[in-house]
Amino acid sequence: MREITVDELATALDDGARLVDVREPDEHAGGHVPGAQLMPLATVGEHLDELRTAADEGSLLVICHSGGRSMKACEFLAEHDIEATNVAGGTSGWIASGGAVET
Repeated sequence: MREITVDELATALDDGARLVDVREPDEHAGGHVPGAQLMPLATVGEHLDELRTAADEGSLLVICHSGGRSMKACEFLAEHDIEATNVAGGTSGWIASGGAVET
């Protein structure tokens, strides 16, 4: 499984990567990386076709609070032959590094 740091995230987003936030709706509403699409971990399986298309079209990044749930999502996607990259450190790391946040 691929992994990037929060420091590499801004460049990846500038390069057109798609970012999926697998936290719960209340967590996402409390602050998320700009452009992150909410897709709670429990619902990822319902979006396999959409995620496969996104991965085929470019980089698919997965983020959560600190990296645990996003790693589980990436492992699940890999089992379905979908290449995704985990954002190590998650949203909390992004915020700690000074990254912009939308609410």
